[in-house]
Amino acid sequence: QVQLVESGGGLVQAGGSLRLSCAASGRTFLRYAMGWFRQAPGKEREFVATIGWTSGNAYYSDSVKGRFTISRNNAKNTVYLQMNSLKPEDTALYYCALKWGSNTGSYEGEYDYWGQGTQVTVSS
Repeated sequence: QVQLVESGGGLVQAGGSLRLSCAASGRTFLRYAMGWFRQAPGKEREFVATIGWTSGNAYYSDSVKGRFTISRNNAKNTVYLQMNSLKPEDTALYYCALKWGSNTGSYEGEYDYWGQGTQVTVSS
């Protein structure tokens, strides 16, 4: 079993920044990729960013490309999402997720474990 705990969410004004963290614990001795997804009220959960086992392999949704940066520290079993130039439409519950294997993934069904989510609210 793997447990994922997100942190770093909060309320920020438009144009501001937040850094989300997701710490993995449990059976994390195998290689794994990580992803961030988000769900706004009344909408389906959507892909935000993913990073493979090696930090050089990362992909983003078009809506956050150039503003968000995903990174990871394998020694700490932690993945981060640096969010800059935040917009009101970025308001959502942000989830991190883990998938076994080295490759990135942008589909929910690829992921094996999910965190509980951390709320990000961007005011205009």
